[in-house]
Amino acid sequence: MKLEMMAMACLTVMATALMANPGAAAVVTQSVEYRDGEVVLEGYLAYDDALQKDGLQAKRPGVLVAHEWRGLSPQVKTRAGQLAQLGYVAFALDMYGKGVYAKDNKEAAMLAGKYKGDRALMRRRALAGLDVLRRQPLVDATRMAAIGYCFGGTTVLEVARSGADIAGVVSFHGGLDSPAPADAKHIKARVLVLHGADDPSVPPAQVAAFEDEMRAANVDWQLVKYGGAVHSFTNIEAGTDASKGNAYNAYADRRSWRAMQDFFAEIFKP
Repeated sequence: MKLEMMAMACLTVMATALMANPGAAAVVTQSVEYRDGEVVLEGYLAYDDALQKDGLQAKRPGVLVAHEWRGLSPQVKTRAGQLAQLGYVAFALDMYGKGVYAKDNKEAAMLAGKYKGDRALMRRRALAGLDVLRRQPLVDATRMAAIGYCFGGTTVLEVARSGADIAGVVSFHGGLDSPAPADAKHIKARVLVLHGADDPSVPPAQVAAFEDEMRAANVDWQLVKYGGAVHSFTNIEAGTDASKGNAYNAYADRRSWRAMQDFFAEIFKP
């Protein structure tokens, strides 16, 4: 019951986070249509309107946001808005195509499976979104990062393995497996993995293999495990029954968001 109450409180915070206080700057959001080859995509841009008022000298770090396996959800858009409130220009990319959103987990598994089985496609589609963010006039292209949730966590790690020239990536309860561990030698970004210690979807053997991959490539990496947390610990729609393997955990959600902010303060330091 206590955890459920905390979850409700956190949802309230997320819902009210985008409300501007009197005299405070507002978060501007807009849909952005773009392409990967012939595929039409539609992402979601968010930034503080004070940046626009102050002019181009107010350029800020850009943060790419990769969605979970069902597609570009309201929750991911909320995260983009929260990043904007922190002073970043955030762009929630679209991995699947404009208007494509899985109706259930079965369809989500099919959609995500296409990209998990074709990491070159996953990287290309994510890098198309990164390019959109990089070209935003309010973005400081020398200070960029990417974060992702579940499937999106896997996605941003592939962005790093591609050798993308960004400062850092953050994976929230993402898959850590790689069909080509040697690709870690291309990583330029610092890596932060925020992981549920009891996540059955990412078992200890996969975590250990990831650690070996990072060490072998001499990557600047961190891995934080949250006790009692399972898969989807930041997703309030996952419920709070950890025995199902997917559940919201208010403690892990709050702590991981704080860890991300500390990481950004480090990698974006002028």
